[in-house]
Amino acid sequence: MNGRGTRTLPDFPVFSIMPTDTARNEWDVSCKETLARLSPLLAGIGYALDDEQPHITGERFLTRPIDGGRKLVLIGRRVADGQKAIIKVSDEPRGIEELEYERACRDALKRIPFAYQAFYAPRELAFVRRGGFVILVSEFIEQEMPFIERTVEEQFSLALGAFKAQEGAHATTYEHRVLVTRTFGEMYAQDYLANFARFRNEILAHVPDKLVPEAVLTEATKVLAESRENLERYGGFLTHWDFTPQNFRVKDGRIYLLDLSSLRFGNKYEGWARFINFMMLYNPKLADALVQYVAENRTEEESLALKAMRIYRLGEILLYYVYTLSRSSGALHELNSERIRFWTRALATVVHDEHIPPEVLERYRDTRDRLRSDEEKRRQVGLH
Repeated sequence: MNGRGTRTLPDFPVFSIMPTDTARNEWDVSCKETLARLSPLLAGIGYALDDEQPHITGERFLTRPIDGGRKLVLIGRRVADGQKAIIKVSDEPRGIEELEYERACRDALKRIPFAYQAFYAPRELAFVRRGGFVILVSEFIEQEMPFIERTVEEQFSLALGAFKAQEGAHATTYEHRVLVTRTFGEMYAQDYLANFARFRNEILAHVPDKLVPEAVLTEATKVLAESRENLERYGGFLTHWDFTPQNFRVKDGRIYLLDLSSLRFGNKYEGWARFINFMMLYNPKLADALVQYVAENRTEEESLALKAMRIYRLGEILLYYVYTLSRSSGALHELNSERIRFWTRALATVVHDEHIPPEVLERYRDTRDRLRSDEEKRRQVGLH
């Protein structure tokens, strides 16, 4: 893979089932010990943690990196005036690297000469190194209501505006490329194709054929390979590869990006693809509206590039849930198996230019809600 901005998945260990309770307990103990060490350090810079920390509960333990990359996202307040803040911390090498990268991205966005529209992000309030930790404190963005609870028209307008802003940052000259590669990293067509081949091989190696039929992945691989020219043609754009409502907030009609470490240069439709795939489940009307917008207002080649990137991102999410199988058991293992079935169905529909039937969506949502823990349901408030 190419550039700093490409690390989206961990390297995969030997797959062996770890009981959910064991994995969760390891995470809980680790977090408790970290917060105990962190609290006095935060007091030293004038901040205190809230009692409730929703971002480290629920299924968050499933994403525990195996490579020294843990990063905690916490909620706290400035002691002097009670101002709410987001506190990101890590004391592990790759987690620290990610926080440093996020800060570098924030700085680079201010200097990009070819970004013609503003990017909004929370203000940095503090960045310190204390007791082996890197601590990044930023303002908490209050929003009138969660994105997902707004009307389809509002969601469409906000999302489209954000995508157009990202498309305004297009690296075309040598000077642009130097800035891009030094800070953000870049993905090219060959990177997407090589990554998807890896996704396919890992998935087939670690799940039964009935869970992810090989034919679906073979068809997806073929469509992606045929789209190589379009992937390259629409490359060189700034994209937020994890653009979903969990990673932004809306205030005064503006979208504020919360996770700047998910910025990189690549195909202009990578962020679109992640968002549309997410909305296949949470708001199918919005997903369809965005696909239709591209079909009616842009070239056929751009529609094909969007389709290719949707296939790529679906392969990625499938591999992520394959990874979670090794850290879950019982109801959670059953749930993650259902997630794999659902996203495999989604991949097939995108490959064949079809839609997921409403009854399939409803059945999956019912199963998901039945199998989710109460803690995870609370963590996902706002994503009904």
